[in-house]
Amino acid sequence: MYKNSGFTLIEMMVTVAIMGVALTVAVPSFATMIKGNKQVTHTNDLLGALNFARSEAIKRGQRVVVCRSVNNVCQRDWPQSWEQGWMIFVDPDNDAILTTGDTTLRIHGPLDGGDTMAAVINEAVNDGSFYNFISYSSDGAVHALNGTPISGDLSFGLCYAAQKNKITINLVGRGGVSKDPC
Repeated sequence: MYKNSGFTLIEMMVTVAIMGVALTVAVPSFATMIKGNKQVTHTNDLLGALNFARSEAIKRGQRVVVCRSVNNVCQRDWPQSWEQGWMIFVDPDNDAILTTGDTTLRIHGPLDGGDTMAAVINEAVNDGSFYNFISYSSDGAVHALNGTPISGDLSFGLCYAAQKNKITINLVGRGGVSKDPC
């Protein structure tokens, strides 16, 4: 005698229904996790670049600049968005412009997924600092082109789950990350 083993149609439909409910709950949570991880990755990329530039300025005893770039060319026009990428270079002539005699240290390409990042400053700086570039002097502090020490914020425009990552650079040039509401 044969004993039939297998699923009945009702058992299969119940299983498919349970899987459907589980997927409708899991997929949005997974998408939220991916977006949150991208936000952290972009924040860490820029913070790592700033830390690298600061350490190189101290090590070399020269000004090192992180500038926002488009297609590997430093930009000094509006808007002050950084999502197209940034470059790090040694700036011996202290003009915060990448010229032939300057040494390029690193290049970071555009942020993926349509994410945005813009510079916001705490105080008025007339030379475009923080909107277009961050300039570290040989002591590791951030200075305007005229030598004035400055501090400010780089805020991610990437808001997700009503929160954005903000990188704050203090007077001695150290960067830190905080979370702010969008």
